[in-house]
Amino acid sequence: MIIAAIFAGGNGSRMGNSNLPKQFLMLGTKPILVHTVEKFLIHPRVERVIVLCPRAWMSYTEDLLVGTGVPVLEGGETRNGTLQNALDYTAAAFGTQEDHILITHDAVRPFVTQRIIGENINAALEHGACDTVIPATDTIVQSEDGVYIFTIPERRTCYQGQTPQTFRTNKLRKLIESLTDTESEILTDACKIFSMRGEPVAMVQGEIHNIKITYPYDMKVAQALLGIHLEEAEAQ
Repeated sequence: MIIAAIFAGGNGSRMGNSNLPKQFLMLGTKPILVHTVEKFLIHPRVERVIVLCPRAWMSYTEDLLVGTGVPVLEGGETRNGTLQNALDYTAAAFGTQEDHILITHDAVRPFVTQRIIGENINAALEHGACDTVIPATDTIVQSEDGVYIFTIPERRTCYQGQTPQTFRTNKLRKLIESLTDTESEILTDACKIFSMRGEPVAMVQGEIHNIKITYPYDMKVAQALLGIHLEEAEAQ
């Protein structure tokens, strides 16, 4: 079973004066969330899609997705909590077979491609876990105090993480259960859980346009990207 879990937990605080969480803002003629969900619904290998969001927005989300057959679940207080809710749901609904795959994706990355989704599935089946990344184009600096540079890693070894992140569900569940309370509090990235336990995480090549819509400027970029995609579709 291959399940896609769309994490729609953003509150839109960095979008300025918007009263709606960013995943519900209109991109073209549809909310961002709907664009994202549709990418997974049309993928031939994705068998189920679920959406996780804050309880206060569950009814609103259900209305947006009416007729799609996509269940809306309550997210957690943290990203790890939302991930745990997704795992609990998949285990209860579909069992815990070894070949079950969970694709996790940000609701506000509506330009994920069919290639990226397919390669995530392949990599998770082969390696147990994968992350979608693109090579870093800018020099990355690290600082421990926010004032002085601590170190500058070689750019050729640096990548920017995107989503999806995809896992064999049983392996992910087992590693989460191995975390101490302290580790659970500080870990906000599921792939880092694998790395901390010495488990391999494969890399899937992302796309520059697989952007995360976070700030008002990102919406302008997204509107432009949508226009380009619509023009390309019409030309085919």
